[in-house]
Amino acid sequence: MTLAFAAVVLAGGSARRLGGVDKLGLAVGGRSMLDRTLDAVAEADPLVVVGPRRATAAEVVWAREDPPGGGPLAGLSAGLHVLPERVELVAVLAGDQPHLTSATVERLLGAIGSADGAVLTDADGMPQWLLGVWRVPALRAAMPAQVRNLSARAVFKELGPVLVPALGAEASDVDTPEDLHRARTRTRS
Repeated sequence: MTLAFAAVVLAGGSARRLGGVDKLGLAVGGRSMLDRTLDAVAEADPLVVVGPRRATAAEVVWAREDPPGGGPLAGLSAGLHVLPERVELVAVLAGDQPHLTSATVERLLGAIGSADGAVLTDADGMPQWLLGVWRVPALRAAMPAQVRNLSARAVFKELGPVLVPALGAEASDVDTPEDLHRARTRTRS
């Protein structure tokens, strides 16, 4: 049985290392990176996307960080603001995770146990702070009053999440043209 959860997908970055294109609109395996990320949390209720509005295949609730471009913690704050009080668990994901799947999210939900969070680690064992499932009350309590350009890692690390090793490329993200090439190559193989 799947635990009930919401999702906040962060989709507000400027993609400077990709020349400023809307990287979440770039296709990997025939679908935009944003839609691929949304596919992984299709069971979320609600499904919140924080960033500028764009076309998506899923029905989502839109939110915007204040100020726009204020960083992941500002995006998370905006996403938490629109979640109903009834929500206990939330998947917090960057929108540029082309190999994330619903099975990844299921593993994170299954790992959280009584902890405040569960976060995916990459092949080197490094936590991927924007690939996790968190208890909403703990996140709300941990959020600083001023969130602009603050490190999400500082807030998430203090919550002592369970670390869940990534399988294959599921922790990969796309920040550079080389990352995009690798993502597209992995999807074809």
